[in-house]
Amino acid sequence: MDFLPIIPLNESEADSFNKKDVPSELSLLPLRNTVLFPGVVLPITVGRDKSIKAVDDAYKGGKYIGVIAQKDSNVEDPTIADLESIGTVAKIVKQIKMPDGGITVIIQGKTRFEIEQITAEEPYFKATINLLDDEEISTEPDFAAYVSNIKDLATEIIQLSPNLPSEASVILKNIESPSFLIHFVASNLNTTIVEKQRLLQLNNIRERADLLMQLLQKELQFAELKNKVTNKTKAEIDKQQREYFLQQQLKSIKEELGGDANDRELAEMKKKAESKKWPDAAKEMFKKGIEKLERMHPSTPDYSVVYNHLDLMLDLPWEEYTEDKYDLKKAKQVLDAEHYGMHKIKERILEYLAVLKLKGDMKSPILCFYGPPGIGKTSLGRSIANAIGRKYVRLSLGGIHDESEIRGHRKTYIGAMPGRIVQSIRKTKSSNPVVILDEIDKVGSDHRGDPSSALLEVLDPEQNHTFYDNYLELEYDLSKVLFIATANNLQTLQPALRDRLEIIELNGYAVEEKIEIAKQHLVPKQKDAHGLGKTKFKISDKILEKIIEDYTRESGVRELDRQLASIMRYQAKQLALKGTIKTSLTAADIEKMLGRTRYSNEIYKTVNMPGVAVGLAYTYVGGDILFIETTLSDGKSDLKLTGNLGNVMKESAATALSYLQANGKKIGIDPLVFEKKTAHIHVPEGATPKDGPSAGVTMLTALASAFTGRKVRPYVGMTGEITLRGAVLPVGGIKEKVLAAKRAGLRELILCWQNEKDVQDINPEYIKGVKFHYVKTMNQVLDLALQD
Repeated sequence: MDFLPIIPLNESEADSFNKKDVPSELSLLPLRNTVLFPGVVLPITVGRDKSIKAVDDAYKGGKYIGVIAQKDSNVEDPTIADLESIGTVAKIVKQIKMPDGGITVIIQGKTRFEIEQITAEEPYFKATINLLDDEEISTEPDFAAYVSNIKDLATEIIQLSPNLPSEASVILKNIESPSFLIHFVASNLNTTIVEKQRLLQLNNIRERADLLMQLLQKELQFAELKNKVTNKTKAEIDKQQREYFLQQQLKSIKEELGGDANDRELAEMKKKAESKKWPDAAKEMFKKGIEKLERMHPSTPDYSVVYNHLDLMLDLPWEEYTEDKYDLKKAKQVLDAEHYGMHKIKERILEYLAVLKLKGDMKSPILCFYGPPGIGKTSLGRSIANAIGRKYVRLSLGGIHDESEIRGHRKTYIGAMPGRIVQSIRKTKSSNPVVILDEIDKVGSDHRGDPSSALLEVLDPEQNHTFYDNYLELEYDLSKVLFIATANNLQTLQPALRDRLEIIELNGYAVEEKIEIAKQHLVPKQKDAHGLGKTKFKISDKILEKIIEDYTRESGVRELDRQLASIMRYQAKQLALKGTIKTSLTAADIEKMLGRTRYSNEIYKTVNMPGVAVGLAYTYVGGDILFIETTLSDGKSDLKLTGNLGNVMKESAATALSYLQANGKKIGIDPLVFEKKTAHIHVPEGATPKDGPSAGVTMLTALASAFTGRKVRPYVGMTGEITLRGAVLPVGGIKEKVLAAKRAGLRELILCWQNEKDVQDINPEYIKGVKFHYVKTMNQVLDLALQD
């Protein structure tokens, strides 16, 4: 609605109007954008020549003129067809001539008229008219409600329109005439000329009020929507202005405190970069990254991505190395103090240091410590780092399936990180640390990639000087890093990866070695861990030997460490309860603390019936002893195998039976026996899978014992592969097997003659009391193993 400059007619002026004063022929004043209603005062600017002439003549005459609306407001020079048929008789109250030649007149609407006939078109339109009777005020009861509702709607529109004066609502309240209220509101209605003309043409006051209410409702909805949009836009603009104002204040405060924090960080990064000794490619990438950061606002998402990448580049120790210690004697002392035995590995490390000392620089080898669990492969890496004065970091690779763990993620991914190799280098702050790749044989692969393939570049001395990390997006030199991998099973390693590793086998410990390890390392460690460090409590060698033989069955010392921890907990409880503890322990005390003996050697020392032989086996936890039991039953010639045996062991059993069938007469077996007997070979502990060729001689001995009825000599164990020709072939894991036989109390061992060199590598002190027989054929085995 627009209440300016439309003015209501004074009631006294309205009463002074007489229809008889209006001539039957009137000059017509066409209006393009306005409809004049009776009772309303309206200022009009007249610019067209015809209109000016008509207004002048009317003002000089009776001051009455017919105001009529154009159908199309865009028509500059209207014809009779362009004019509406119904208009309003107006009285010219005042005429003002404008400097540009135009005229402004103030007119008052008096009454409606209808054109009867056009009498002249020049110099302006003239027409004879019929005055339309004024509508009678409706006497219906609900008409007052119509009027009240029109007032309320108009008032709401005024309140929602900030450009309308507040006095307009006061004017509305003071209007008492219903017809004048309707005309006044209709004149100020913000709608089309067509709608206003419809209002003017309606003769029934009630119909006019009804249509006006519809138009007011529409305008009210529009005003509410406009107001809502305006307020929302204003709120957003106010928020932006507020944020801008706060940003400016914050900027001023930061300047007072010494500059913006982000600017200070970038300045510090530039200063730190000046002291870096990095390649030209890294220097160029850092320069571009800093320039990009300076152009970006800190609140943008890409800012943190670029910042974190540059921060990684600054943290990496480009060409920063720790100085190696070339004192070989001191290095040997460190290795000996922290690890008992392991002479082969210690010699290899000292050889590496010797070459490094003489040459000054060399590519680090990729060592792989291979052996059963609990023998100290991982802790040996820390000892090597201490011996040569390098920093140490351990990477556990067990269970890794994602290739990105090694090579890193690309920066475009959410949560991207560098690979674990680069993270380890960043952590150690050195480009030549000792990195332990723990459990390298347990790396997996799935749809996310094959990490073991990603390790090929890392662990190749010919390639790792240009290792590429996806997150870093630069090549990094890993050739000075001493990588040490650990593995329990070489069979699961990828062949290409295994080819890059220098395999160093760690064998299990003898009982004597375990005793020394317990005395020097395990017992002091557990005493301190359980608050017994200041006591005089000791464990004798004899008691340690009992714990090792009766409560553990392993190659390493991990289970021994747990048993010692149990003893220390018992002693700690006694000290807390009684205040004193025994300074030494007896065998009875051990059984009280640890329970009954778990393992016994007695069952291995004697064999009381034919068909039972003792073999030596190698498992992933070290050497072990196993029985091969054979029995014969009446029936057709057949061979049954039980005990969860693998394919290789089944083939060894079939080979042994075939050899006996072919050479039965030489051994003293009636060939007809094979046709009437079914042989059944069983290996106890069926829940444990067993496989490998080393049980061949044991199976042949057990079968020969069963078929000949001769018992196997007691205290005898054996291992070796057999052929149909009767030859005995060498097998692996000899040290583990021999030590297991010694732990089990066996006194004689039968081995292939080619395994003699493996026995010679074992410290003679550890195998004292064990007699070795080296054979080439199966006949020699049977002569040594079977009783006469």
